[in-house]
Amino acid sequence: MKLQVSNTNTPVWRDITIKSDLPSQLKPLEIMSRNLWWVWNSEGKSLFRDLNPDLWRSVGENPVMLLQRLGFDRVQEIINDSSLLARINSVYEKFQEYISKPMRKDIPSVSYFSMEYGLCNALKIYSGGLGVLAGDYIKEASDSCVDMTAVGFLYRYGYFTQTLSMDGQQIANYEAQNFNELPIEQVTDENGQPMILEVPFPNHVVYSHVWRVNVGRMKLYLMDTDFDKNSEYDRQITHQLYGGDWENRIKQEYMLGIGGILMLQKLGIESDLYHCNEGHAALLNLQRLVDYVQNRNLDFQTALEIVRASSLYTVHTPVPAGHDYFDEGLFGKYMGKFPEKLGISWAELMNMGRENPNSDERFSMSVFALNTCQEANGVSWLHGEVSKKMFSGIWKGYNWKESHVGYVTNGVHMPTWASSEWKALYEKTFGEEFFLHQSETDYWNKIYSVPDEEIWNLRMTMKNKFINFVRRDFREKWLKNQGDPSRIMSILDKINPNALIIGFARRFATYKRAHLLFSDLDRLAAIVNNPQFPVQFIFSGKAHPADGAGQGLIKRITEISRMPQFLGKIIFLENYDMIVAKRLVSGVDIWLNTPTRPLEASGTSGEKAEMNGVLNFSVLDGWWYEGYKFCEKAGWALTDKRTFTDQAQQDKLDAATIYSMLENQIIPLYFAKNSKGYSPEWIEYIKNSVAKIAPNFTMKRMIDDYIERFYSKEAKRTALLKADNFKLAREIVAWKENVAAHWDGVKVVSIDETPLHNNAKTGDMFNITIKVNTNGLKASDLGLECVIYRTENGQEDLTEVLPFKEKSVDGDIVTYELKTELRESGVFRYAYRLYPKNSALPHRQDFAFVRWL
Repeated sequence: MKLQVSNTNTPVWRDITIKSDLPSQLKPLEIMSRNLWWVWNSEGKSLFRDLNPDLWRSVGENPVMLLQRLGFDRVQEIINDSSLLARINSVYEKFQEYISKPMRKDIPSVSYFSMEYGLCNALKIYSGGLGVLAGDYIKEASDSCVDMTAVGFLYRYGYFTQTLSMDGQQIANYEAQNFNELPIEQVTDENGQPMILEVPFPNHVVYSHVWRVNVGRMKLYLMDTDFDKNSEYDRQITHQLYGGDWENRIKQEYMLGIGGILMLQKLGIESDLYHCNEGHAALLNLQRLVDYVQNRNLDFQTALEIVRASSLYTVHTPVPAGHDYFDEGLFGKYMGKFPEKLGISWAELMNMGRENPNSDERFSMSVFALNTCQEANGVSWLHGEVSKKMFSGIWKGYNWKESHVGYVTNGVHMPTWASSEWKALYEKTFGEEFFLHQSETDYWNKIYSVPDEEIWNLRMTMKNKFINFVRRDFREKWLKNQGDPSRIMSILDKINPNALIIGFARRFATYKRAHLLFSDLDRLAAIVNNPQFPVQFIFSGKAHPADGAGQGLIKRITEISRMPQFLGKIIFLENYDMIVAKRLVSGVDIWLNTPTRPLEASGTSGEKAEMNGVLNFSVLDGWWYEGYKFCEKAGWALTDKRTFTDQAQQDKLDAATIYSMLENQIIPLYFAKNSKGYSPEWIEYIKNSVAKIAPNFTMKRMIDDYIERFYSKEAKRTALLKADNFKLAREIVAWKENVAAHWDGVKVVSIDETPLHNNAKTGDMFNITIKVNTNGLKASDLGLECVIYRTENGQEDLTEVLPFKEKSVDGDIVTYELKTELRESGVFRYAYRLYPKNSALPHRQDFAFVRWL
């Protein structure tokens, strides 16, 4: 017989993870590796790095993988190194001292829900700014001892890893995470077996494992459906961040909101307040309503009062298209059983997610969040104003300026994003207690006492550190993509530490306008090729895999960077992640940001740069709209005034302005060097930036704002509503129902006003007397006001709201009176607005009944 050359069957692979068995002397390392405290503690991070610097880099700064892969010989070396052992024990003592500090009892406990968290590069459960913001927030909750529990997903594939083809095309690679190699711990039951969470979906149950991330003093719990107890389709719920079609999206949001609440119950965690970070988690309030109705025997409206009072919704997206809407059929497939549980109709549930009730609109998660949360906020002052306009249709009786939607400007977790070198300078200059007082400007003002030369030398240290990173990172990725080795050397040789280095890194959405800098290539070439004043640009960022325009921008920048005149002067760094981001925000000289205003909700990357003495050059949008006002000699801004309605023309103007400001202001300032080799004026800008701007954009300030503006206020009101078997909540519901029952019968009896003609002039008195038949409502239940709009150039703007005084009551007839002096000239419109009034309501939009008379 003829023998075959080969004969084999398919391998039967079995997974096994073999961990390093660390000796007892090194157990502190293992404990600290399972708590992300090391991410923002410089001593902890450098300790892990110094165990094996090359291995630390290769495992993506993951201490769990580092310890698993430490060789036997290296472990023995560590054990025999008395100074290193002493260092391990010293860091561990500081860790234990940090962890042992109790949570504050003078502020409410909070459950925080978010679809993503950017905590460290090793844990890929984030995609961009929203996730990094959430990660920074819970780190600061730990530092500030806020009793917070966070809820999210452990994604099998997370967000994609980016590589670029030789022609600059983005390639998205989804790489599975091995959970046994991550700085997380699986939650087990009383028998030591993995906890199984059961989440009732329509007609079946979805099962979830639960993982805990120790973030300093606080806990982040992550749900994971990717195991064999679930069907193939349900395992995919936690495969990818924002992955799949709309059906998978609603399954994710069902799991996050409803499953998240059920998970907290299984863990025995009940918080005072529930914070919904973006609309993805809004269904948490649906489950909370069910719990109050079914477990506490409350009627739906009373349950809604309690849920609403104890909930906060933070919106991050400034355009309606960025919010999730579900078709009624799809929504009904998953939520069809909830009306029965709540004792309401299907139409009533759908209306909670519609801007216009009883229409055929899709169900909006954001509208539902607004209808079930007492408070809502944008993430900068300007974004708060944009959000008021965006949501104004929900409360049609009120102008957007009267909306209760507030704001808390985003901050960044300074201990995470400031380099160890800058943190050392801050601690030396401001004192050891500084990190507890980051929001107090008096501490930061001490930066003016630091010698200019010391600031310059620190900036040069960070720049050289960054350049070394770029050279290593760029070389590795270039060669991996089979680039010409000789060409990479010519690029790397041109990276100049004496150049003014400008960074631009963020998600490559078209509204970020990364293309502006390339509007005039000849002018740009003249800027970067000036031998006396060298300038270099570093770009980085990912485009969503479905965003062809964003990917096209990356491709175009890559193509331009390879033109002879830009070789080594414009560089695009692949795979923008938290490691690349920290190097960038601490290593460049200027942070450039050019969004289309007002589409940048906040834009926190520039705040991270602030913490490292990097100056901002940005459109007056998001946080910089506020930041630039603190001190203009601390950065540069493109005006917030729009010259052209046509966006293409506006882009051309903004591009020309950028070139001009670089040529005439920024570059000359940087290179105005003295005999010691630095620019005193540039150092003045850095000191102003650190002293006047940075303290206003720390995460410490941000969490303090949330506590003051929302958490404390909501907790106080919730306690009042719940007291004495929900007595006040029931009374408010009874009052609202009584008002609603009588509302349509409220009638105007008469309106008597001073005749005003076109000859009215300032100084004239305007007297109005209005009689209203309240249809059985008390006079104290109603308020009346005059709403005045100014008309100018075809536009109307709310000018003033004047309250009427109650003059007399005769049965159901209430007489209101308003006397006012005409103080301003112009063209005006005015109307009379009747509204229900109750001091127990948190704001007007809580019960937005309005009658125009």
